[in-house]
Amino acid sequence: MLGRTPRGPYQIVLSDPAGGPVVIRNGPILDDGTPMPTMFWLVGKNERLAVDRLEAGGGVAAAAAAVDAQELEAAHRRYAAERDALVPSGWAGPRPSGGVGGTRQGVKCLHAHYAWWLVGGDDPVGRWVAHQLAGPSAHRAP
Repeated sequence: MLGRTPRGPYQIVLSDPAGGPVVIRNGPILDDGTPMPTMFWLVGKNERLAVDRLEAGGGVAAAAAAVDAQELEAAHRRYAAERDALVPSGWAGPRPSGGVGGTRQGVKCLHAHYAWWLVGGDDPVGRWVAHQLAGPSAHRAP
């Protein structure tokens, strides 16, 4: 899917009904010792394209304006803690930093937020993306 050999360990953590990968979890350290801040990566073709369109339409700025800044800051801390817990014990090299997508604050990449949300992450931006992709009719009361 990448068009190259992955540079570090990963696991498929969410598949589509046909068994194709949708989200992978990257290890926090690549094979050459480089830190990998993005723990969850959206790889499903349909999901990527849908989020690509959302981003192209101004989705990053819209998400940043729509979500509570303190809730987002807390999500970045949770993500970093979850990722950092995967760093091998005794690792003395550089460590990944930042929160979702490697950013310390705000919204950087809707794909990373949505990927984490899809696998159960408590992410207000991922939740916002899911709402946008579902469309307004999915949220109407019966």
